[in-house]
Amino acid sequence: MDTRTYAPLLLRLALAAMWLSHALLKILVFTLPGTAAFFESKGIPGFLAYPVVVAELAGGLAILAGFYARQVALLLVPILAVAFLTHVPNGWVFTATGGGWEYPLFLIVVSIALWLSGDGDYALRRSRAFTLEAHA
Repeated sequence: MDTRTYAPLLLRLALAAMWLSHALLKILVFTLPGTAAFFESKGIPGFLAYPVVVAELAGGLAILAGFYARQVALLLVPILAVAFLTHVPNGWVFTATGGGWEYPLFLIVVSIALWLSGDGDYALRRSRAFTLEAHA
């Protein structure tokens, strides 16, 4: 048995859990108006909270199912990049007041790793992994 086939699945499950939990946190705990207010407090237009939450939910479900997961992971990187930049002033660790920047940066790397590795064997709609091949 080739255990390497499980790596993309594990990446997908972990990344999907993160996206879905963060979307649900914004809806159920912070509320959408509360999330919009937080965005505004960081200089981000508040109305963007709504499409961000939709992207997080839809993206999380697509990644979980393996439906164009690698493309979705890459498309969601800008949300993580904004989260990273938002948390930079807080410092490195997640225990810093307001949360640190290492977690969004790690998630960017995981997203790129999924994009590079491909959806894996256990995906609803598989796409090929990204490869750089030398052509002679």
